[in-house]
Amino acid sequence: MKIAIIGAGAIGGYIGVKLALAGEDVTFLVRGANLEAIRARGIKLIGQDGTERVAGQVKATNDYAEAGPQELVILALKAHQVINVVEEVPKLFGPDTVVVPMQNGIPYWYFYKHGGDLDGRVVHSVDPHGRIATMIPSRRVIGCVVYPAAELVAPGVIQHVEGDRFPVGEPDGSTSARVARISECFIRAGFKAPVLDNIRAEIWLKLWGNLTFNPISALSRSTLIDICQFPLSRDLAAAMMTEAQTIANRLGITFRLSLEKRIAGAERVGRHKTSMLQDVEAGRSPEVDALVGSVVELGRLTETPTPHIDAVYALTKLLAKTMDEERSARAVAKAAQ
Repeated sequence: MKIAIIGAGAIGGYIGVKLALAGEDVTFLVRGANLEAIRARGIKLIGQDGTERVAGQVKATNDYAEAGPQELVILALKAHQVINVVEEVPKLFGPDTVVVPMQNGIPYWYFYKHGGDLDGRVVHSVDPHGRIATMIPSRRVIGCVVYPAAELVAPGVIQHVEGDRFPVGEPDGSTSARVARISECFIRAGFKAPVLDNIRAEIWLKLWGNLTFNPISALSRSTLIDICQFPLSRDLAAAMMTEAQTIANRLGITFRLSLEKRIAGAERVGRHKTSMLQDVEAGRSPEVDALVGSVVELGRLTETPTPHIDAVYALTKLLAKTMDEERSARAVAKAAQ
């Protein structure tokens, strides 16, 4: 299959290496140090056991027109980064190109074929002006939930931490030929990729942890096990998760795990730094609105009080604002030298 992967960070790099090693025709759409590294040496995956594998036959470019039409486009950017490439993505489309967004949080296409009063509604937290849905039409989308944890340890080098599940599903819950083909492609690469008839329920199950552990970890500089084993932060996570569960239930979602089992699952991951904490430590803008702001928005839509989520959202947005201001100040100081 001809596959373009936009972004070669932790998850994009991880899935791209394995797809390429399984014989798929993979092109990375990247820039900067990652582009140079992949062009020079391919892309390397360090496994959990320390083994190293290199996909040397992959292509890498920052020119979407050069890459041309693809059968599958994997959107492996953070949700707030998608708007930066949205004008370029259509250059990868042929008549039947499928897009698999691999963002955490509530996706921009969430209410596409949702049914009910909210059908077709824009999620303003992640697509304020509807521009993403215009340029990357929801009809092309296959939903996907990302469970693996990985880290970009150097340009073109990915460290796999744990996990191999990428469940997929049509927004309308149907079992289509295209979703079956994507599932089979991922399975050939060594992933677990079941086709689900309710991908939104799986999105909520993953988000249940992300909207709590990510901002708490970023604010406290703590790993998953630290948060789960410290009574005050564990209680805060549970309160946020209870609020989110009420919202999800009002949207017709039933969780297949109990709250305590979801927290226990995060605890078992151990001393893993969440993606938001990794971003903060690296000086990158944290992914706040897709993970937390979107839940606040859906709380308002469903008339659900979210006091704990609101408080953590306010603090995390302030952290992001402070980081942006510090970056700007450094840039001005550097330019003045």
